[in-house]
Amino acid sequence: MSDRKYAEAGVDLAKADEAKARIGRLVAATRTPLSVGLVGGFGGMLRVPPGFRKPVLVMSTDGVGTKVMVAREAGRFDTVGEDLVNHSVNDILVHGAAPIAFLDYIAGAGLTSEQILGLVEGVVRACRNHSMALVGGETAAMPGLYQPGHYDLAGTIVGVVEEDEALHGDRIRPGDLLVGLASTGLHTNGYTLARNVLFDRLKLKLTDQLEETGHSVADTLLAVHRSYARAVRPVLAMVHGLSHITGGGIPGNLVRILPEGSEAVVDPRSWPLPPLFRLLQDAGGISTDEMRDVFNLGIGMIAVAPPNVVDAVRAAAAHEAIETWVIGDVRAGAKGVRFSH
Repeated sequence: MSDRKYAEAGVDLAKADEAKARIGRLVAATRTPLSVGLVGGFGGMLRVPPGFRKPVLVMSTDGVGTKVMVAREAGRFDTVGEDLVNHSVNDILVHGAAPIAFLDYIAGAGLTSEQILGLVEGVVRACRNHSMALVGGETAAMPGLYQPGHYDLAGTIVGVVEEDEALHGDRIRPGDLLVGLASTGLHTNGYTLARNVLFDRLKLKLTDQLEETGHSVADTLLAVHRSYARAVRPVLAMVHGLSHITGGGIPGNLVRILPEGSEAVVDPRSWPLPPLFRLLQDAGGISTDEMRDVFNLGIGMIAVAPPNVVDAVRAAAAHEAIETWVIGDVRAGAKGVRFSH
């Protein structure tokens, strides 16, 4: 098939090559002293950081879900790239790992070069914020699979931690306290339900103002997923466990790090429910149990720590302007998460 025929079928190779060249320059800006090889190779190369006694690589793959639909409708393409990286950084942070490399994957149809560049710019910005190399990625034009202008965004992160310093949750004991760190909003979960409430039930537009939040619908929904790396790293050696609150909410994620014989009891009155979540619950007629299963409810990360460490955890977060609350404790009992009210 000639390039002209390929373009008629929905894939413009000339435009794709132009985008690749510009993306290459963006990727080059994330190179670190660990980077090896040339930008644009078939695989990304990275040295294992020096100085580790017994390094363990920690890897995770994720996406940003239907938040990309809000971004597309709003005409904003750089924030979801930042969401993707920050979400991934948090996922390996809970194991104590520092990020060293990232790869992104953009699949869609009918995206312009500027839109693709916007997505990559967000990824690059977040990678540079974490001193992490964007070692590669893929942009796939698939007009037969995606509707024009639609796309999906995913990524893979690689981090490293000393084997004997990795967090698994096995240090958690009855008597430990739960410290909740504030989210910036929905982060990257619950968007299907949130969109149903705001757009289908309330008939709101992205440009409409939400009195409850003081921002437009677009700004509220596209608030960037917070990275907790700088807030948590100073106390990694002190905490007994960390849980990133994503899909499944507090009960679905906190239980993942609890050892057998430990029950986490969460007091929902211990932190203020952000107005966005109250609006979604009231307007959508959503039960409290479902709210807890779907949304983070204003808590994006939970640190499980002994009582004498709690002040240090909260001070480290406050240094990064992140609010915290002691939201519960760990007790002896069947493994699980229970809300006290």
